[in-house]
Amino acid sequence: MDNMCETPETENGPDREAPDDRHTDVESVRRFREDHGLARIIDVHTHFMPKRVMDKVWAYFDSAGPLTGVVWPIQYRHDEDVRLDRLRSYGVQAFTSMIYPHKPDMAAWLNQWSVEFAARNPDCLHTSTFYPEPSAPGYVADALAAGARVFKSHIQVGDYDPNDPLLDEVWGQLEDAGVPVVIHCGSGPAPGRFTGPDRIEKLMARYPRLRLIVAHMGMPEYSAFLDLAVRHASVMLDTTMAFTDFIGEMGPSDPADTRRLRDLGDRILFGSDFPNIPYPYIHALDAVARLDLGDEWIRGVCHDNAARLFAL
Repeated sequence: MDNMCETPETENGPDREAPDDRHTDVESVRRFREDHGLARIIDVHTHFMPKRVMDKVWAYFDSAGPLTGVVWPIQYRHDEDVRLDRLRSYGVQAFTSMIYPHKPDMAAWLNQWSVEFAARNPDCLHTSTFYPEPSAPGYVADALAAGARVFKSHIQVGDYDPNDPLLDEVWGQLEDAGVPVVIHCGSGPAPGRFTGPDRIEKLMARYPRLRLIVAHMGMPEYSAFLDLAVRHASVMLDTTMAFTDFIGEMGPSDPADTRRLRDLGDRILFGSDFPNIPYPYIHALDAVARLDLGDEWIRGVCHDNAARLFAL
């Protein structure tokens, strides 16, 4: 990541949908919103990145299938402007640009790109990130000063302990600022050296006011992360890929946990993982609805909870 300046994306892939396919996709989400009384949707887990980073992410998904035995076709492999138009056509009021580094000296560059992306797209919740490195407190402070509204931490890809001393000041800044962190800390789809609930429990003991949004409901350790949310009022969870047919046996949930989702309904947020999903966007919404927890719960998850969190 030696180039500190990126021009806007123009070609992230040759794929373009036929007009009829696009209409069907958009219309299915419109009907979902109408059926459940949703004027708009807030999606807290979407990915927009510099072109060469997104290209590498997509190449990883393309190559992982033969290695894992799980084929992962990217449903929305389109140019950046097409992807933005698609989210807006779904009635998405606000979304994120989940960026994350996998090595040192990358996060600050990603954060600068994100500043420019959010400026071009005011409906994007300005997203930033970090990595355990000596410069992290400085560029996190810069990101907060620039208006960052949410951060992304990817324990699995970054391969770091969230309790690394190099992050102590970072967590302290984020706790004081009250800015939430979407954190991929569950052990799915594959465990990492530092994934799992124990390290997050330790983190919350040290920073009890930290606003964490556990990505993917903590898949596959759903129950343990729900326990964490019960013990810590500032812990939330996003629905990203959870409960979908694709996850199936890779991350099955316990039906007993569904009842707990009702009790924690004000701290569950909708996330899709758009565009890196191997199924249509509507399936992420249907997966939430078929938990059968009622329209009020669905409206909270798909809009109201995030609107309150981000003061929208």
